[in-house]
Amino acid sequence: MNALLHLGSLPPRTTRGTLVRLLVQVGGIAKAKLGAIEVHGREATIEVPQRSLDDLVRALDGTQLDHYHIRAWYQIAKKPGDEDHFQRLARLLDMEAEAEAEQLLLATQRMSGEDAQRAGTTLIRLVVEDIEAGLGNRTLVTLVRKDREELPWTRLDAGSPVVLSPEVETPRANWRGVISRRQGKLVQVAFEQEPEELGESTFRVDLAFDEVARRRQREALQRAAAARGDRLAELRQLLVEGGQFRFQPLKVPLAILDQSLNEPQREAVGFALSAVDTALIHGPPGTGKTTTVVELIRQAVLRGEQVLACAPSNLGVDNMLERLLSHGERAVRLGHPARVLPHLRDATLDYLVDKHPDARLAQKLIRQADGLRDRASRYTRAKPLPGAKREMRDEARTLLDDARRLERQAVQQILDQATVICATTTGLDSRHLGQRRFDLAVVDEACQTTEPGCWTVLLRCERLILAGDHCQLPPTVVSQPAAREGFGVSLLERLMDREGPRLARQLTRQYRMHQQIMEFSSDEFYEGSLVADDSVREHLLASVERPRQGLPGVQATELSTSPVHFIDTAGAGYDEQQEADGESRLNLREAEFVVRQAEELLAAGLPATQLGVITPYAAQVRLLRQQLRHAGLEVDSVDGFQGREKEAIIISLVRSNSTGEIGFLADTRRMNVALTRARRKLIVVGDSATIAGHPFYHRLLEYFELIGAYHTVWEY
Repeated sequence: MNALLHLGSLPPRTTRGTLVRLLVQVGGIAKAKLGAIEVHGREATIEVPQRSLDDLVRALDGTQLDHYHIRAWYQIAKKPGDEDHFQRLARLLDMEAEAEAEQLLLATQRMSGEDAQRAGTTLIRLVVEDIEAGLGNRTLVTLVRKDREELPWTRLDAGSPVVLSPEVETPRANWRGVISRRQGKLVQVAFEQEPEELGESTFRVDLAFDEVARRRQREALQRAAAARGDRLAELRQLLVEGGQFRFQPLKVPLAILDQSLNEPQREAVGFALSAVDTALIHGPPGTGKTTTVVELIRQAVLRGEQVLACAPSNLGVDNMLERLLSHGERAVRLGHPARVLPHLRDATLDYLVDKHPDARLAQKLIRQADGLRDRASRYTRAKPLPGAKREMRDEARTLLDDARRLERQAVQQILDQATVICATTTGLDSRHLGQRRFDLAVVDEACQTTEPGCWTVLLRCERLILAGDHCQLPPTVVSQPAAREGFGVSLLERLMDREGPRLARQLTRQYRMHQQIMEFSSDEFYEGSLVADDSVREHLLASVERPRQGLPGVQATELSTSPVHFIDTAGAGYDEQQEADGESRLNLREAEFVVRQAEELLAAGLPATQLGVITPYAAQVRLLRQQLRHAGLEVDSVDGFQGREKEAIIISLVRSNSTGEIGFLADTRRMNVALTRARRKLIVVGDSATIAGHPFYHRLLEYFELIGAYHTVWEY
C-alpha cells in the first residue's frame, strides 16, 4: 500500500531528478519503489510504500540539500469524508488564503487606483526619493507622493508584504518587498534584490499575499498530524484529543527577579513553570501580561533552558524582545529586519551575522568568486589556455561553497549562544533553525492567531505556554465561511473553553485604567475580578482636590476632571451614511462633534501624543484623520489600538439609524478593546436609540447613568 511522503523547506527550483537522487542515496530506497513525484515551489510529495515511511523520515528529516535543512513527514490517506482535526484546519486555512487572494485581486485589479487607495490596500502616484543599502544585503527604496503631500490613511505598515509596480497601463515589471518604514510623507520598501530600471515613472505600492506564512502553517499541520512516537505526538494527544495535563511542584521556592510583580502575576509564573506540557496565562487589559511573560522567560533561562518567545505580530515580538534585552538576556530576533522596530535591529540575526567574523570572511570569498566568474565570461583577444576558464568557474564554485559554509557556521554560533530566540509564529525559518528544539516555547497575544499559527511553534518545543485574553479581539479572518466553521477560535480560547481554571491562571490587578473606566468591562467580561491598583484607581487628566493625581500642564475643565463621559446623539439628526463607492459607514455630524471634544482636550493642555480616537469603521477613520491633523494624535480602528493605551480615548460609534442596525458594534469583544484603551479619560459618542436594543449596550448605557457619566449633545 502506498502513502505520501512530504518534503518541505526545499531549495528553490528543486527538480524531480534531484529528489530521486536524494531518496535513493540518503533515504536508501530503491528507485523502482518510488511512485509519482509532485513538486510545488519548495514543497514536494512522493508516493512511497507505507512500510518505508518511518525509515525515510528518520533519514531525510533535517538533512541538508544544497545548504538547506529540509523537513520530512508523511501522511496516510484516510477514507473519503473522514476529516480529522488537522485536515479541517488545513481546509479552512486554504479557504482563508483564497479569500485573502480574492480581496487583494479586487483591490489591485478590479478597483481603480483611487478606490484601492481609499480601501487602504494601495498607495498611488509615488516617486522614488532615495535608494540605499540595508541589513542583510537588502535594498531600501524610499518613495513619496509626487505632490510631496502627506500619505493618506492606509493599512500598509511596517512589515506588510507589498508589490511595487510602475503606474502604466501595462506594467513592464513589478518587484516584491516588505515595508520597512512608513511615516508622514514617506514609505520605505525593503527588497531582497535591488529593483532594476526604476526610471522616472510614478509607482504604486499594493498589499501582497504572504504565501510563505501560509505554507509554513500548512506544513506544520501536516507534520503534527503525521507525528508518531515523539513529543509532538504527545502534545497533539493532549491538545486535540484530550488527556491529563501534568504539573510538577517546583523543586525550590520561586525567587522572583522582578520585584514589582504582584501576587497573581507571581502565581501565574510559578504555575507556568510547573507545567510539564501546557499552561495558559489569562491577561485582561492592563494587568501586565507581557511583564509576567518576560518574568517567566527569565526564570526558564535561569533553569538552563533555551526559550522560544513568539507572538503573532511583529510588534508583539518586539515588546518582549525590548524588555528581555533591558534585563540583559541574550535574545536574538529572527525575521526580516524591516519588520523589526529600528532601535531593536541590532538584535536581529541579520545584523549579528553581518558583524560576525566568519560572515565577513564569507563576503570576501563571494567577491573573489564574482571576480573569477566575471573573468571567465569576459572576452579577451588572447586565447586562454585550454581549461583555464573552466578552472576559474570551478574555483568560483568552491569559494561560494566555502562562503555558504562560513555563513551557516556564523548563524549556528549566534543561535547557540542565545538564551532566547524571538520570532513571529510564522517566522520560524528552517533554513536557520534546522531541527533545533526548545525546552520552552511561549506565545504572547495567543488569542490573535488562528490555531495553525500555534502548531508552527509546537513543532519545536517540549512545553508550551499560551498568554492572552480570549475576551478581547479574536484572530482576523477574512473568509466568512471559514469563520462560521470556527477558524477564528484560537487554540487558547479552545483550551479555555475545554479546560478552564485547571489549565489557566488569570491576572487580576490592573495598572492602566481609572476604576470607573475599568468596572464595566470587569463585570461584563471577567466576573468582576479586576482590581484597579492604587496608582491608577482615581487618577485623572486634571484634579482640583488632588493635583498630584492629574497630568502636569492639564487644566481643570468639565472633561478633564472626570473619568468617563458618554454623549448621546439620539434625536439630534446625527444620521449615519454609507461611504460613496464603498461599503464602510461614516457619520459626518458625529465626526464634527468628536473633533470638538478632541480640540477641547488639547486646549486644556493634553499632549496630542496622549490622545487617541477610535472608531470601528474605516470610512470614519479616514474622515476624522482629515479633520484632526495634530502631530502625534492618532486616529485608528479598534484593531489598530489592540494592546495599546493612551491617557485619553474618544470612541465614535458611528451607527445612528431608525432600525437599530449596529453592524460591527455587535462584536462585543471588539468593544471591550475600545473601552479599555484609556488610562484617565474615556469619552464615548453614540446614538442610544440605535444601540440600546442590543443587551450589551443596554447594560453599558445603564452603567454610564449609574456613575453619572451620561450626557446629551444638547448640553454642548
